[in-house]
Amino acid sequence: MKHTTRPAQGAEGSRLHTIALAGNPNVGKSTVFNRLTGLHQHTGNWSGKTVSASAGLMTYKGIQWRLTDIPGLYSLSPHSAEEEAAAAFLCFQTPDAVVAVCDAGAPVRHLAFVLELAEVTERLMVCFNLMDEAAGRDVHPDLRMLSDRLGMPVTGTAASDGSGILELADAATSLCDGKPPSPLHAAYPDGIEPAIDRIAEALQPLFARMPADSLPGSRFAARKLLEDDGAFRRSLTEHLGFDAALDPSFTAVLSRERETLAAKGLDGDKIAAVCAACRLREAARITRECVTQGNHDRTAAAQERLDRLFAGRWTGAAAMLALLLLVFWLTLAGANVPSSWLAAGFQALEKPLRQAARLCHAPDWLRGLLIDGVYRVVTWVIAVMLPPMAIFFPLFSLLEDAGYLPRAAFCLDSRFRRCGACGKQALTSCMGFGCNAVGVTGCRIIDSPRERSIAVITNGFLPCNGRFPLLTALIAMFFVTGTHAPWDSLLG
Repeated sequence: MKHTTRPAQGAEGSRLHTIALAGNPNVGKSTVFNRLTGLHQHTGNWSGKTVSASAGLMTYKGIQWRLTDIPGLYSLSPHSAEEEAAAAFLCFQTPDAVVAVCDAGAPVRHLAFVLELAEVTERLMVCFNLMDEAAGRDVHPDLRMLSDRLGMPVTGTAASDGSGILELADAATSLCDGKPPSPLHAAYPDGIEPAIDRIAEALQPLFARMPADSLPGSRFAARKLLEDDGAFRRSLTEHLGFDAALDPSFTAVLSRERETLAAKGLDGDKIAAVCAACRLREAARITRECVTQGNHDRTAAAQERLDRLFAGRWTGAAAMLALLLLVFWLTLAGANVPSSWLAAGFQALEKPLRQAARLCHAPDWLRGLLIDGVYRVVTWVIAVMLPPMAIFFPLFSLLEDAGYLPRAAFCLDSRFRRCGACGKQALTSCMGFGCNAVGVTGCRIIDSPRERSIAVITNGFLPCNGRFPLLTALIAMFFVTGTHAPWDSLLG
């Protein structure tokens, strides 16, 4: 994503207001963007689908607005290139308004992100999208009460059918033109709140020398510097040329506050964890007050039982092995019949192709190249690989939709970390059993470049659908004969 601090210009040279759409992945930001702009940006529900900002113009009530759909992110502590680009846009491009697009069916997690965004900009509003799906799950947010609690405009939409889009556009344009709201800030405990206030006060003289249209919120900047967030410090230097070490008075304040908190056992990572937990608790409190969830108690109890089963210390591994064995058995057993049908069909077509080649007086070398070489090899690959893939990946998708795959990654995280890898590699490894190419592509969900490289390199060693039948046949031959004859014959 390329950044620019130059204001966009309208048809007559007037400045265009910029509205940024921010939010977690898979909340329908691209659909909202398309509804507002009339464009056709591709939408999807996989990790990292939007990896760069998309911009479009919206004309509403005779005024032209510039909308920017930034990549999805879970917090302003980025763990990937697209998240870092999105966080930098929100912090240093300072759009005229930020619309936080949230999933109305999962308000707690999204409101925690809204509370973090409120530290970056005052011109913030919330769009609860997927209201139709939330109603289907008996989740009903009280938008007016949420607006009062959060101190910012809140609207509801179902962008797939266009419901609530006009109300969203009206609220966003009013936010740009009117007085900034006073958004709610989560109060941090353990001496962190006064430390943030003192650092923010020390930042004011430094920020006063910099362009006002490129500055993050002082409260947010103070918290990030207190947490010693390396990505944020790099962004400060890159976008503003800011280096705290060049100002001795500010450095003294920052060092003193860090030492005071360190004496209480709070270093950078623990401060970040405490602040995140505080925002999450505040989001949970607001949700209890403002969101009606009809079957919430029963759902929470069922969720807890499933967590104990699938993410338990002893039952998690057993459940994972049982499910994977079931998926493999269904894939191998279910692929036999369609594979034989495809093989028989392709074999039946081979004879007419040979006859057609002879009628065309094709030379023997050409018939051998096209029919015995290209056609036979391609059809064998299709007959062997297509049916297992058509069974394996839908089954894998069912496990993902059921919420099992994150639990599997949680169970295996400690074991993978002992090998210097990441628990998310469990997901890409499972996908590699279906197809190594798909498994390698899925490695983009891993944040660390080093761990991502490990996952990409090791994925090629997994037996995918193309190699699994051969390995199964060789293993069966080995156990049937009880000797090494099959291996010796292969090796000559």
